[in-house]
Amino acid sequence: MKKDLDIVVYGATGFTGKLAAQYLAANGPAKLRWALAGRNVNKLAEVKAQLVAMNPALASLPILEASAEDPASLEAMVKKTRVVLTTVGPYALHGEPLVKACATFGADYVDITGEPQFVRDMIEKYDGVAIESQSRIVHCCGFDSIPHDVGAYYTVKKLGDREPITLSGFVRTGGSTFSGGTWQSAINGFGEARKSKFSVPRHATDRRISGGKARLHYERTINAWACPLPTIDGPIVLRSASAVAAYGPAFSYGHYAHVKHLSTVVGAAAGIGTLIALAQFEPTRRLLSKARPSGQGPTDTQLKNGWFQVTFEGTTPSQRVVTRVKGGEPGYAETSKMIAECALSLALDRKRLPARYGVLTPVAALEDVLLERLQKAGISFEVLSS
Repeated sequence: MKKDLDIVVYGATGFTGKLAAQYLAANGPAKLRWALAGRNVNKLAEVKAQLVAMNPALASLPILEASAEDPASLEAMVKKTRVVLTTVGPYALHGEPLVKACATFGADYVDITGEPQFVRDMIEKYDGVAIESQSRIVHCCGFDSIPHDVGAYYTVKKLGDREPITLSGFVRTGGSTFSGGTWQSAINGFGEARKSKFSVPRHATDRRISGGKARLHYERTINAWACPLPTIDGPIVLRSASAVAAYGPAFSYGHYAHVKHLSTVVGAAAGIGTLIALAQFEPTRRLLSKARPSGQGPTDTQLKNGWFQVTFEGTTPSQRVVTRVKGGEPGYAETSKMIAECALSLALDRKRLPARYGVLTPVAALEDVLLERLQKAGISFEVLSS
């Protein structure tokens, strides 16, 4: 079906949505047909004016009015475009109508959710629908979970696919903070923690795919403590492994935080435990939500000075390789870059993509196309030792 647009940025007035739009304005090819979308056309016009100041060629950039509360407006938006890039969260509260529209009408979709219960629900409800319409619904296209998912893929490609692979990832960040939207998603996720199985279903395969035996330990590979990290990133890596044969006949993955001091682990566990407990009750959950409203984000200094690195150790019976993925401020500067490059991959590189449809991980949907784009965009993938 011929589409009028390549990409629609839905939620372009939010903190991360605006950054993604700015990235496309600065880095998208001249031929790119794209638009801004959201529920407030006046605020969208303000964002457009900022983009035109960056790139005068965007004077004719379309603005589309659409809202999760108006499914007909989402359907009209989806029918116009190849790809919808959405930063409108919390996704568990606002995301399903757009996923449904994209899966039903055959548009590709990318988001930056890190909410496991939302991803699990979308797989269960819309995977078959999206396969039928040949749509790619791609979750977790920001810091959750691009560096971990693509970094694991980069590492296993160095090991080959003939032997069982054991892989561990160690995450370290610095100098960054979180936006109001991320805070709202976290509080909502904590509130649903008792209901969530905290799992992401895997694709059916006869290969053995498993999570590593997570335990707190001192890891010589990074010369620091490795603390099990129960985020969505580990399940996303395992879902990719179940879809892609490059992960070998058997694959195991453990996901950890890189922590210099053991006292940091104790303090973080106590703080997160308190938040989870408070988020179980509606009155305290409302108070927590008000502490950081949506739309707020890190300062320009934090965006400039933030950084991340993920170190991977992969072993087979005959080989060992250590790799690293690294980049700038992860939550917003790099997240906006990552989701924009995912959208560009889907919109412009379709002939090079694997013939997979449904609700997919970034690697399952995009494989080498995304790896190459991220490298060209300045995110570093390197082998430290082999």
